[in-house]
Amino acid sequence: MTDPLSSPLLSMTAIDKAFGGVAALKSASLNIASGEVHALIGQNGAGKSTLIKILTGVYRRDDGDIRFDGMSSTITSPKAAQERGIATIYQELNLVPLRSVTENVTMGYEPKRFGGFISWKSAHERTRTILARFGIDIDVTAPLGDYSTAIQQLVAIARAVSLDSKLVIMDEPTSSLDDREVEVLFEVISGLKADGVSVLYVSHYLDELFRICDRVTVMRDGQTVAVKPIGDTTKLDLIADMLGRDIDALQSEGLTELSGGHGDLGEKLIEARGIGTGRRLRDVNLVVHRGEIVGLGGLLGAGRTETARALFGVDKLTKGDISLQGRMAAPANPHQAIAAGIGLLSEDRKAEGIIPDMSVRENLTLALLPSLTRHGQIQHGRERELVQRFIDALGIKTASMEQPIRELSGGNQQKVLLARWLAIEPDLLILDEPTRGVDVGAKLEIQAIIRDFVKKGFGVVLISSEFEELVEGADRIVVLQDGYSVSVLENPGITENALVNAIAHHHDTGGRA
Repeated sequence: MTDPLSSPLLSMTAIDKAFGGVAALKSASLNIASGEVHALIGQNGAGKSTLIKILTGVYRRDDGDIRFDGMSSTITSPKAAQERGIATIYQELNLVPLRSVTENVTMGYEPKRFGGFISWKSAHERTRTILARFGIDIDVTAPLGDYSTAIQQLVAIARAVSLDSKLVIMDEPTSSLDDREVEVLFEVISGLKADGVSVLYVSHYLDELFRICDRVTVMRDGQTVAVKPIGDTTKLDLIADMLGRDIDALQSEGLTELSGGHGDLGEKLIEARGIGTGRRLRDVNLVVHRGEIVGLGGLLGAGRTETARALFGVDKLTKGDISLQGRMAAPANPHQAIAAGIGLLSEDRKAEGIIPDMSVRENLTLALLPSLTRHGQIQHGRERELVQRFIDALGIKTASMEQPIRELSGGNQQKVLLARWLAIEPDLLILDEPTRGVDVGAKLEIQAIIRDFVKKGFGVVLISSEFEELVEGADRIVVLQDGYSVSVLENPGITENALVNAIAHHHDTGGRA
């Protein structure tokens, strides 16, 4: 591989950027060789996104030098970045769901026929060819929104790869993919590397880095703190670099703040018997007591999120029943679920969680407004007191409670959403991927918050794609497959091998675990 320090494809040196007098980048650097798969990691707020947005023309740097493909570069817009050969796939998909798959893949680069009109026949053929590289065979004329988040993620990646780019930036590309789709993505990345295309790989899943990356750059507090070959480091070394912590201390602490076995169980909070809502949720059984975490295990599409939506009254039951604290009372809608003491932290914080232009205060108290209102007026003194208490208790990093939540890092946005539900003190809290897309430090903090919540006698349903988080955090794991509950794993004895075996072994039991 080309020595990245002698003739890099990309060289970003001494990059500075400040917002409102607050430094986001301080002499940060990044070097990527041609044909290299380079990891960029760091906690939320470390400066990764700012560095990428400067590279791709979203922001202008305050100082520093950028050279790309042998030339000094000042890229002024994302389109200019694409024209230079830099394609970016963001974690929060920037696609158009109401437009067809073809339109999303070829947008801005549509094949033309005589007279300058778009040749849709050629566009559809090109799109099918591009998607075939990912093993995707779908109707490319259908609206993209008709397909799952995983398919949409692969379409976004396919679009970037199709632009004949010299550098492809992937921001959390596997966050919505199942194991098979991840393997397809890794094969594509290997193919790009073989063709001399570079990949900047941004991910919080450290295990992935050791499979596909050549080198890794670590950022902390707006600075580049480490650059090393991936083969010369360990997962624990990288975590220590990201946190600025002593590695011996981390080894003694462990890597998760969750632990199963939370003591004696209390009353039964909720029991779902044979519930279904249609094709994606067919027959699921679930019981949660006070003082326990019940995990939902399974692959993408197994029915985990659909189970959460059914328990919270988002999707109407077509079969089965739900009892709450001994009473038959399936919530007909989220309002009834909240009144019954159930909260749901949804998987997609952008689409179903935060209201971007509203403040931290407004987002945090959204579910609590009825109890903060007297004679039609919000009691702002009580509201501010409560918000400040949760900012302090959860360590939410914000300039003030009036700061727009969109300006916070992903981990801090997630803490605000968690505080929203903790504030109403629900008996049962359903957490759908609560640590997805957040950095290691925020992940440990969120896990500690969940642990303390359960210790107070509340119940939690935990959905996580990270088997380690489920195994270490759950008292029991209900394993789902194709919309059925197929197995229940009990502590002690829950291991990753047991979970994998339960998922892999198909039980045609009609949901009878």
